[in-house]
Amino acid sequence: MDRAAGDPMLTMTGVHTFYGAIEALKGIDLTVATGEIVTLIGANGAGKSTLLMTLCGAPQARYGRIVFEGEDITRLPTCQIVRRGIAQSPEGRRIFPRMTVLENLQLGAITAPASYAEELERVFLLFPRLKERSAQRGGTLSGGEQQMLAIGRALMSRPRLLLLDEPSLGLAPLVIRQIFQVIRDINRDHGMTVFMVEQNAHRALRLAHRAYVMVNGLITLTGTGAGLLANPEVRAAYLEGGH
Repeated sequence: MDRAAGDPMLTMTGVHTFYGAIEALKGIDLTVATGEIVTLIGANGAGKSTLLMTLCGAPQARYGRIVFEGEDITRLPTCQIVRRGIAQSPEGRRIFPRMTVLENLQLGAITAPASYAEELERVFLLFPRLKERSAQRGGTLSGGEQQMLAIGRALMSRPRLLLLDEPSLGLAPLVIRQIFQVIRDINRDHGMTVFMVEQNAHRALRLAHRAYVMVNGLITLTGTGAGLLANPEVRAAYLEGGH
């Protein structure tokens, strides 16, 4: 479904997610509009990764509603959610280390085989290093190259919504700049909508159009990226304390 920039692409309403008896998400209300970069910041253990995993159906929300492009996806299995146009680059990258770069990318294209050649060309333009390393096993890549591969693999499914979980985690500053520039480029030049969880609050808020702050499974603040960057409460908690 084609949607105009600014239209709601994703909405979460009253979403509660549990791990057994433990409530990890405690009534999440959140919106991502078509064409936006939205970031979610918060401390370790706040529930950020659980939120992304819930969007992908593993685990499923126990209560509440998740709507993507006008369709309720709350109870859909992960494979069907991916087919509808949501792809995730997970925390820790989770590439297949014994497979080559090209084989990892081919796996990402399983749900969109018709556009494989086109998407492969786009990924190689975004990440020339992956083209150079295409015959290497994923496990031999540097951490930054593995992160590029994880993002590239997600892009191979031709998603309309790209979920990024801690894309800068464990990377050198120069590589972080490169990764964030690619995120900016795929949003600006390719119209990709991006929802990103990120502990590097300063970089994330500078990049994002809008942002949410999560504390203990609850959304506590929301606003523009620039607005939250200037917010004294956010600065004290996430920008000046070494987070």
